[in-house]
Amino acid sequence: MQDSVRTMSASELGDAYRSGLLSPVDVAAELLDTIPQVNAEINAFCLVDPDTTMAAARASADRYAASTPLSPLDGVPVSIKDLLLTEGWPTLRGSLTLSPDTQRSDVDAPAVARLREAGAVPLGKVTTPEFGWKGVTDSPRTGITRNPWSTDRTSGGSSGGSAAALAAGLGPLSVGTDGGGSIRIPAAFCGVVGLKPTLGRVPMYPPSPFAPVAHVGPMTRSVVDCALLLDVISGFDSRDWSAGPTPQPVAPEIIAGARGLDGVRVAYSPDLGYGVNDAAVQSNTEAAVGVLRDLGATVDEVDIGWDDPVWAYHTVWFAGAAAVVEGLDPALRELVDPKLLAALERHHDFSAADYVDATALRMAMGTQMGALHDDYDVLVTPSMPSVAFEAGEDVPAGSSSQDWTSWTPYSYPFNLTGQPAITVPSGCAQNPLLPTGIQIVGARHDDATVLRVAAAYESAANVGALAEVALQRKPQIPNESRDGS
Repeated sequence: MQDSVRTMSASELGDAYRSGLLSPVDVAAELLDTIPQVNAEINAFCLVDPDTTMAAARASADRYAASTPLSPLDGVPVSIKDLLLTEGWPTLRGSLTLSPDTQRSDVDAPAVARLREAGAVPLGKVTTPEFGWKGVTDSPRTGITRNPWSTDRTSGGSSGGSAAALAAGLGPLSVGTDGGGSIRIPAAFCGVVGLKPTLGRVPMYPPSPFAPVAHVGPMTRSVVDCALLLDVISGFDSRDWSAGPTPQPVAPEIIAGARGLDGVRVAYSPDLGYGVNDAAVQSNTEAAVGVLRDLGATVDEVDIGWDDPVWAYHTVWFAGAAAVVEGLDPALRELVDPKLLAALERHHDFSAADYVDATALRMAMGTQMGALHDDYDVLVTPSMPSVAFEAGEDVPAGSSSQDWTSWTPYSYPFNLTGQPAITVPSGCAQNPLLPTGIQIVGARHDDATVLRVAAAYESAANVGALAEVALQRKPQIPNESRDGS
């Protein structure tokens, strides 16, 4: 089997299974053989269970032989972020405070359960910073996850294991979480696609400590695959307080409507009023906006009029983080990421009034964005103001702040509002060659339009080829770093 299998999309694999050109068993076996070598360089997988993976692949192959596949994703390998419960596997959340002997789950998170029902093949669990608390992926338990484009750079986070695995060709699908950009940050840094759906579209159980801003969503190498995966993992679940009714599938609409954007109204903000972009990011974002115009969209540059809402986000976010850590006994607390403890020390003086004020700002921002979407179908921004920086660091060199939010100005605002937001590659910066991305934000519950615009842009800009570029780079890391630390 050739490297081309590693770059095949989920839809391409499904076609190959139905035609008999490939078998889920052969694809799963090839990926399982590849993971150890590639993972030694990037440290994306924290759990691989060949017996479980191959059993699922054989069951899928039997269904295809009987012409009874369960869904378009039957037989397609998928990785799961290690914050989501997975039956039979421990969920350790990147933390030494949790033991694999006591954390083996007898239940799936809703998204994982639906993947099983769809016949997808669980490939393994992928890395996260401890409890998913920051925008890069390193943890006391699993060490540093590196960017396949250049392994001296971060993969981003907190779904960094998902993004790195996708960019390295270790499966076409992954399920991540996003509480402040945790899907979109690593997807942009690694040159893949990541969608934070409307809050509640993909149910979450057990509840996240960051529940008011926490989302589960698809990460893939193409927008069509993103839509296919979203359809499978979406839908009502009574255990999720924020879950909406099961939505209509979006994949057929995305596939049918991704050729042009006549009549689509695009609001463009290069900085949300407070961000500062690297030159390559700005240039690639403007070029992407030009592609949208060429596709027939009406594009207006807008002034959102926001001040940075980071204070409100910190109030919500660190209240959740504090709840996790403060529940630990002192001996376990000593095992927690020291940077997380330091961040909690910086952000610990929030009052109930502060939380109420933060909630009020969230509502005001949501109202403002609702009014914007009366006039515009989507808002376009850069995904990130810079490319991936040095691995092992929480912030870029020279940063005036120790907080990861200081370099993610375009992601966490839309966790506050609960809107759907996707990142799609917009090209690369040079010297070194690293991906950039654009973010497309839609009105709440209008995930379909976000995906349609993203699919049309992806097709016209031919950015899907970035996946093959990453594979061809064959990254190497310094000998002293091969232990993942």
